[in-house]
Amino acid sequence: MIHLFIKLMLAHILGDFVLQPAKWVADKESKTYKSKYLYWHIAIHFALLILLLKANSSYWIGILSITISHYLIDLLKLQFRNEKNNRLLFVLDQLAHIAVITVVAYAYAPVPFDLSDLFNSKVLLFISCLLGITSVSSVIMKTVTAKWQLEEDTIDESLENAGAYIGILERLFVFAFILMGYWAGIGFLIAAKSVFRFGDLSKAKDRKLTEYILIGTLLSFGLAIMFSMAYKFALTLL
Repeated sequence: MIHLFIKLMLAHILGDFVLQPAKWVADKESKTYKSKYLYWHIAIHFALLILLLKANSSYWIGILSITISHYLIDLLKLQFRNEKNNRLLFVLDQLAHIAVITVVAYAYAPVPFDLSDLFNSKVLLFISCLLGITSVSSVIMKTVTAKWQLEEDTIDESLENAGAYIGILERLFVFAFILMGYWAGIGFLIAAKSVFRFGDLSKAKDRKLTEYILIGTLLSFGLAIMFSMAYKFALTLL
């Protein structure tokens, strides 16, 4: 199943990302089902599946299933798309395509799968740690730093929620580095963040912004390290 799944995913990646110019995407979004590029897009997916599966006749049902479902999923996304839900529909669109590919791969090469495996202690521990690093840490940081309100923070010059997303991503990187035993990567992250924030620090009229940024950075990295080490310790107990 894995071998077949990889081939189907490769066809999807090539067709949806590598071989789909921005011009096609824009035309599809403006004309929806009337766009000729929608059908060129589907034809490329069909051709890639045939090529990667070497035109094996035993896979024709799967190839047609993926091709037709891809057309229907894309059509639904184009019909319901607007500026507000564009990102959400993109994620749902990709998840739907991957789900179809998974079902097709499983139909041709079924592997034993027990839903109870999703609820074993290690999986639940991993999910809990991810939630701690992302959601819980964000709430903790917001609570701790709430008593400080700097004038620089009220200026509407930054992307919406950009700071929160940056914090979540940096904590996820710290988590990954610790699991890999690559502690030097954490130092690289701190150095990189310092370089990018040098402009903010150099423009500060006093020490308040510098102290605020340092508190937030150290707290973020500290929480990530704490949750990561707790995760590794908990694994030894299972």
